Amino acid sequence: MMGEKSQIGAMLASVRMATAMIIGNRVHFALAVGIAIIFWIAFSILDQLLFFYPFLDFYLPADALPNFILSIMTSVLMGLVVSMNIYILRSMKFGEKRLNTSMFSGVSLGMISGACASCTSLSFLLVSTFGWAGIVASNILSNFQIPLRLVSIGLLAWALYSSSKKVTATCMTKKL
Repeated sequence: MMGEKSQIGAMLASVRMATAMIIGNRVHFALAVGIAIIFWIAFSILDQLLFFYPFLDFYLPADALPNFILSIMTSVLMGLVVSMNIYILRSMKFGEKRLNTSMFSGVSLGMISGACASCTSLSFLLVSTFGWAGIVASNILSNFQIPLRLVSIGLLAWALYSSSKKVTATCMTKKL
């Protein structure tokens, strides 16, 4: 029991240290904020909360609040993960280490499951392209929207941890 707490503490310390390094660098901080804003706008448009035509409008009904909070969390995590991965790619010599697939899998799966495909015009595309299979997929996506977003947040947290572990490992080897 005590060993598990120390492992979790070490994991959180690794994520905290790597995130502080990213936030401390102006370029990577601006990149993280920019990516988070872009994905927040995209998710808000896909969830039909943000409208640009005929005028700029943001509408958040009470029943959309949990999805809105989860989309904010997804956007922030995406910004951090992408910025940290770019930091790793810039600081890493390509001949020394192999690229880890977790750098890309967490972000791509987070993007795919982050938006509600059945709440947008994507559902019409699914239905018109795939017929009854599109209807089934649209219904599954709409019924399991919150669990899918929670899975995407979990995948992004895993990608953030694995990226932060790589960042802190390179810091330790540079110190030695």
